[in-house]
Amino acid sequence: MKILNAKVRKLAMAVAALPALWSAPALAITENQAFVLDVRETSIPIGHAQFCQSRPAECGQNNDLITYETLTQAKWDELLQVNAHWNRAVRPINDIDLYQTEEFWTYPRQYGDCEDYVLAKRRSLIERGWAPSTLLITVVKQANGEGHAVLTVRTDRGDLILDNQEGLIKVWSETNYTYIKRQSQQHQGRWMELADNREVILASR
Repeated sequence: MKILNAKVRKLAMAVAALPALWSAPALAITENQAFVLDVRETSIPIGHAQFCQSRPAECGQNNDLITYETLTQAKWDELLQVNAHWNRAVRPINDIDLYQTEEFWTYPRQYGDCEDYVLAKRRSLIERGWAPSTLLITVVKQANGEGHAVLTVRTDRGDLILDNQEGLIKVWSETNYTYIKRQSQQHQGRWMELADNREVILASR
């Protein structure tokens, strides 16, 4: 019962946060810390490079490039549903224990690590009509220094983060991660270094 109540509270908090996103006007991507900025092209993670070798159709150029999705009530509901579904459906386990290798990115069945959650959520949203160029696998660093992967969803209300370690969907700047790199919007098999400039913005005020 305590676990169920905790999940209900998290869902209620996520829904309660929605009016704040709607109350602000759509924000300029290059001028507000609701959006994390690309800096330059960088190396592709080894796990994603191997994933692309086995699934090249999922790692090509985005010919129908959409910069961000308009966050309607229906789309917000889809984000909540997809994030909650995969966080419940997959049990976390690292690749060493599951596959006896350091990095193996794949779609999870019952078990998986952070990248597998991201791949599953990304595919589910694409199947619901979301543009692949707005759904970016993202590598971050946790407060303890360990690497982690989340899904960045680019919307007109900010870059939203879907995370298997967090039930709430937050704007990237409200998370405790340091943002390192993510997929290019132009090409699913290329990656961009990120400018995590939250401290710079705060210091300039």
